[in-house]
Amino acid sequence: MSTIKLYDVPLSGHAHRPRALLKLLNIEYQTIAVDMMSGEHKSPEFLKINPLGQVPAFIDDSVVLRESTAILVYLALKYDDKRTWLPSDPAAAAEVQAWLSVSSKEVYEGPCAARISKLFKAPIDHGKAVEKAYQLFDTLFEPHLEKNNWLVGEKPTIADIANYAYIATAHEGEISLDNYPHISAWLKRIEMLEGFEKMPSAADIMA
Repeated sequence: MSTIKLYDVPLSGHAHRPRALLKLLNIEYQTIAVDMMSGEHKSPEFLKINPLGQVPAFIDDSVVLRESTAILVYLALKYDDKRTWLPSDPAAAAEVQAWLSVSSKEVYEGPCAARISKLFKAPIDHGKAVEKAYQLFDTLFEPHLEKNNWLVGEKPTIADIANYAYIATAHEGEISLDNYPHISAWLKRIEMLEGFEKMPSAADIMA
């Protein structure tokens, strides 16, 4: 049995990131579902794994990781022999890191926050989150993807994986991609990758 354990929640775009890369790299792993509705992520047992009480969490033998983009970096460095998911070139690697930061801040504060607001009735300013999302799409993603197929270089990287889930589910936060053809085409390119698992819809999971 694989030594890798992924503490997962299907509705979490953060958890989707390592789940997607594990499957793209064809790595065997054990899924451990975390029942956040019952507060399992705040239980003493889970807090021993991730003191912040957040999903995903990840274990590979003695390695314990608690942040989704950190897990992506680990998987790419340890299990991708071809070094395509995280380029070894310093400039390209730095560019990947810049996009990982975008996924953790701007995407989180925009499409992710808007989705959380609508799906879970979280106390978030939905209008402000929507505004941030459109500003992000207008100033960064759409112009960049008009000229490039991928966020970094000529092949998909963990930058694409990190930014995919919450943009692919932007409609669940009442954000439309109708005016962003290049973002939409980029999402389709990712979803066409062999072995890629799409972010599931909230309607299917919550039905």
